[in-house]
Amino acid sequence: MSQITSRNLLRTCPLCEAVCGLELRLDADDHITSVRGDKLDPFSQGFICPKGASFGQLDEDPDRVTEPLIRDRATGAWRTAGWDEAFDYIAERFAPVVAAHGRGAAALYLGNPNAHTVAGALYVPVLIRALGTKNLFSASTADQMPKQVASGLMFGDPLRIPVPDLDRTDYLLMLGANPLESNGSLCTAPDFPGRLKALRRRGGKFVVVDPRATRTAKLADEHLFIRPGSDAYLLLGIVHTLFAEQLATVPEARAQRPEAAAERDHGGRSERRPAAAVEVAGLDELRAAAAEFTPEAVAARTGVPAATVVRLARELAGAPTAAVYARIGTCTTEFGTVAQWLVDAINVLTGNLDRPGGVMFPEAAAGGIPRTKPFRIGRWTSRVRGLPEAMGELPVATLADEIRTPGTGQVRALITVAGNPVLSAPSGARLDAAFAELDFMVSVDRYVNETTRHADVILPPPRPVQSPHYDFALLQFAVRNYARYSPPLVPLDGRPSEAEVLARLGAALTGQPHTGDVLAAVDELIIAGTLQKAGLSERRPELRGATSTEQRLDLMLRVGPYGEWNGGTLNLQVLLDNPHGVDLGALRPRLPGVLITASGRVELAPAALLAEVDRMRARIADTAPDFVLIGRRQLRSNNSWMHNVAPLVSGSNRCTLHIHPEDVARLGLGDQAVVKSAAGAVTVPLEPTEAIMPGVVSLPHGWGHGDSEQTVARAHAGVNANVLTDDSIVDAPSGNAVFNGVPVTLAAP
Repeated sequence: MSQITSRNLLRTCPLCEAVCGLELRLDADDHITSVRGDKLDPFSQGFICPKGASFGQLDEDPDRVTEPLIRDRATGAWRTAGWDEAFDYIAERFAPVVAAHGRGAAALYLGNPNAHTVAGALYVPVLIRALGTKNLFSASTADQMPKQVASGLMFGDPLRIPVPDLDRTDYLLMLGANPLESNGSLCTAPDFPGRLKALRRRGGKFVVVDPRATRTAKLADEHLFIRPGSDAYLLLGIVHTLFAEQLATVPEARAQRPEAAAERDHGGRSERRPAAAVEVAGLDELRAAAAEFTPEAVAARTGVPAATVVRLARELAGAPTAAVYARIGTCTTEFGTVAQWLVDAINVLTGNLDRPGGVMFPEAAAGGIPRTKPFRIGRWTSRVRGLPEAMGELPVATLADEIRTPGTGQVRALITVAGNPVLSAPSGARLDAAFAELDFMVSVDRYVNETTRHADVILPPPRPVQSPHYDFALLQFAVRNYARYSPPLVPLDGRPSEAEVLARLGAALTGQPHTGDVLAAVDELIIAGTLQKAGLSERRPELRGATSTEQRLDLMLRVGPYGEWNGGTLNLQVLLDNPHGVDLGALRPRLPGVLITASGRVELAPAALLAEVDRMRARIADTAPDFVLIGRRQLRSNNSWMHNVAPLVSGSNRCTLHIHPEDVARLGLGDQAVVKSAAGAVTVPLEPTEAIMPGVVSLPHGWGHGDSEQTVARAHAGVNANVLTDDSIVDAPSGNAVFNGVPVTLAAP
């Protein structure tokens, strides 16, 4: 018999929110030799992007940390350590901090990759409970928290986020999103470009609102420039028009509205599908809030002509089906939560919430524990600035304050998991200085990067191909119900799994025994507790899985909406028998069942957001700065952690400042410019382009690797855009950082 020298294996790509299926070819030494899209995956159907194609290089990055590292504080030098030694050292160093200052002196920061791993979904909560602190921070408050807060206030649950039904909609209005480069966000849709092209092929219309003519905007039927940070004003203008022209289709407004009003201006079509019967609260309050935001008033603030605002409202109301979708460009602004609220208010008012072709609520096969009480914010506040908690988190914009401000509760110990806030959070220079002042720091990370270089201990996770994969978080936002599980493809060879690293870390931080099979003990407690609450304890012997982690997944699948213990057929074995994934069908209407609001209705006028509208009303005539800074997504990049892969830092993936040629000429600039804000200054190469509005400049995020220990990243260092962002300015309801619309000045070096 000939020896097998290579094999093809399947797994889900863990590098962004698109959850594409991959087909990997591994040689006899377990090295990835090729990566292709999985054509038999029913969701992604073979789609692959440059990030996914580079999965092999990322998996075996020679600069990755492979063994625990301990830093000598006196010299800054790293030394390798065994796993037992590393956990012993953590227990020894962390205990005195807690003894002297209490558990409130510890903080935890969670980076973006936690949303893409089984360990992040299942075992980070274990770590949070072990720490016993309210100082929880994550990348969520530098990204999507406004959407989650808006959804929580409207629907009662911040994880009940309606997504555009991309495959059936007739009209899509997109603001502040660039899925041709990001692959989508809070809207899990592999091959987003193909789905947008299909929308146009079937005769639909696609409109993009963005300060840049992005790749996505160039695909659209229409692109509208808008002044950065003014999206909420535009959306209020649309809401105003829907009421003023009696276009609203919610039950309370339908009797006041001539039927023909909803059939205007959509390419000559008059067919309109029946609106969803959504019961709402706060309709009159919403109407009153929008009363002064006429198309003419918002045009002066947004740069979008009044006639265009009116036309957008008519098109949304008149389309057979329509969806409004907005993402990070609208979240990372001063009125980000208001913008996200208004997105779904418009979807409600046009009759497009919870109906095919509109926006719908996905039904994930293995979701979390259902919420039983309505969502609220501000259950506690941050120590220094009094910023409100949301979803158990405090804003990352105040992490440096909590570390650097003396007093009871000052953060003296920090745990980071898969995060690099020095580059990804506002006022990165302040965080860099703050981390250097900590008494103790532990990082679970694959790199020594701009953040983890401050750690006393680095605990590396295994290679991605050594880890299982199931998208617990991202499938809650999928545009089609679907499930896929990828077991580990390569043995661990004696090192701990990422789940075991987190479980043992939690034990070490609490002074509990951290040797032996800590993971199995943790999992058994969770499994037994879940079964007991569900009245299913006698079914414990039926659970299957090669590890206790797989048994937890099996339990979640069995009790989930498609599970065999819930009238369906799904369990772990079904996914193992279908390695390409299982299609669970198109999105289905789910209201009122998903609502957890006190009224039992969709809340159209949350008090916290009406207060924000009052602030907007007072600011509507503000004079715009001469220049404002916005961020930029890049197809070959995902935050800071992909800049050490050579194929991904080539071509257009460069750290340059996009600027309109007229602005270059007006300021007499050459090849570079000094960009200054209230927070700091950077010198950056210019890339003149007519694809950006005059008066707006754009830097990509995640760069600034000048003194990095990652060789490729250091050779393509770029500048840290968050030297320019100001952590003193946040979106008030969510605490989200403001990265778009930052006032700046430009000058020659």
